[in-house]
Amino acid sequence: MGETPTIKRRGLALVLSSPSGAGKTTIARRLIDAEPDISMSVSVTTRKPRPGEVEGRDYKFIDEATFKRMVDANELLEWARVFDNFYGTPRAPVEAAIEGGQDILFDIDWQGAQQLSEKMKHDVVRVFILPPSAASLEQRLRSRALDPEDILRKRMDAAAGEISHWPEYDYVIVNSDLPTSMEGLTAILAAERLRRDRLNGLTAFVREMQSQL
Repeated sequence: MGETPTIKRRGLALVLSSPSGAGKTTIARRLIDAEPDISMSVSVTTRKPRPGEVEGRDYKFIDEATFKRMVDANELLEWARVFDNFYGTPRAPVEAAIEGGQDILFDIDWQGAQQLSEKMKHDVVRVFILPPSAASLEQRLRSRALDPEDILRKRMDAAAGEISHWPEYDYVIVNSDLPTSMEGLTAILAAERLRRDRLNGLTAFVREMQSQL
């Protein structure tokens, strides 16, 4: 009888997207705390650190010349310019983590999700977080800051634009209740970890089993 082959799981890139105010950041933090085999993707950015931010934990802070060099060298899986600053996801650490069976969580918008899917299609699992209603979303946005009505209207318009991209995602969670949303996301992650094409060595394992029958 031969030795049983080892089955090693390939990691995945779990993308969470949502309009601002739908609860995505809270869900992401809860998942990181609950799941030991998933870690947050750390982006590079050209903006200056904000009070309390830690280099290498929140972002990797680089200058614009370095960022443009990374773009030209195809070292970023996705990137975008937000106002006057650039943000991007370094390719090497993500690919190394996934090869090693580690899952990576991405808190990015639909544009980043599209770029990521183009670069690593079979490794990406996309989840869109929806608010339970337009009224609840507006209430959450109002509670965040005392913005003038015109700014609030712009935020609502931006949310409508984000929501229009929900059909591009593999799963959708309506965040009516945080515990229920977490149960759904945990179930998605568990199922995706068991996908046949993420289990390296499975074919050899089955063939070994068949040879012993």
